[in-house]
Amino acid sequence: MRAAVFALTDGGAALAARLCTALDGEAQLYLPERLNGSTPTAGHTAYFAHLSAAITTAFSRYDALVCVMATGIVVRMLAPCVRSKLYDPAVIVFDEQGRHGISLLSGHVGGANDLTRTLCAAVGADPVITTATDVTGVLAPDAVAARLALRPVPKSAIQVLNTALMAGEEVHYYIDSDLPQAAFYEAQLREQEIGARLFRGEVPPADGASCRVVIVGAEHVPAAAEERTIYLVPRRLIAGVGCRADVTEAQVLRALTEACGMIGREPPAIDLFASTEVKRNEAGLLAAARTLEREIIFFPQEALRQMIEDYDLTESDFVRKTIGVGNVCEAAALCAAGEKGGRMALGKTVFGKVTVALLWEK
Repeated sequence: MRAAVFALTDGGAALAARLCTALDGEAQLYLPERLNGSTPTAGHTAYFAHLSAAITTAFSRYDALVCVMATGIVVRMLAPCVRSKLYDPAVIVFDEQGRHGISLLSGHVGGANDLTRTLCAAVGADPVITTATDVTGVLAPDAVAARLALRPVPKSAIQVLNTALMAGEEVHYYIDSDLPQAAFYEAQLREQEIGARLFRGEVPPADGASCRVVIVGAEHVPAAAEERTIYLVPRRLIAGVGCRADVTEAQVLRALTEACGMIGREPPAIDLFASTEVKRNEAGLLAAARTLEREIIFFPQEALRQMIEDYDLTESDFVRKTIGVGNVCEAAALCAAGEKGGRMALGKTVFGKVTVALLWEK
């Protein structure tokens, strides 16, 4: 998960630095220009002249925004940016003393609630979660969707089913057994003490009274929405891959196995590979894609450079000098995701001669 951490004061900057550490180095720290040189920070720090402009830019660049400041300030800054719970990043607010962490936006689909709990545990703060289902201990279908990288369809059904759950109604889960990851979904639901019925072919007809959650491929979601049914559609997992010259197939497959293991998946869960056109004839990379029976798309350097600029991606000087761009795996994955974008499941990670980034398509 790519995160931006903002603070406005010396005290806030100290807490923000701790939060960056808790985010395992996948966070960019942002501070006002007036603190440049006066506040010790670890790693690279970006400085902004105007908070509103910095947050507006970060809103489309990052998967999560963590703000160490008053909640009112954050609300005013975010108001023009908010689009949809299906696409907005997670937004979390901490007070400067680190007493409370508030899940402010995109609690379920964006993962703000879970991230709030994680960060609060890391810095000793109390998590403030106001989502009704979380407060009452009910596992909402859109929370299940976020944890399993599924897209809830239609959006309107989220509130219908969550309201039904709050009223004590039972929700029935179904899984299309033809899905490549059906066994994974069934096992994950079982861990949450949710029993699911497997089906093959057409989605079982609704009886009109029961609430249903159906995990199924996008092609099987009916055009006419059913009021008390929500469909959870698997998001594509895109693997952006960069590699040294003459890398072997075994090295690529080993890197992919390790990368997928870091997010609780296996290489067959990957739907698409992406890389730079410079690697179009790299035999080991092509062989790995053939072994996994997945398409690989090679993007021109100009497209990668645009993604590096748009998302402020970290570049390697060595890679830039070698092939002309300093970030292949993350930039290529974002290119493959297209206009809808994606959420980074695993940021740029080096595995010997292979570099991998994993991204869930939004």
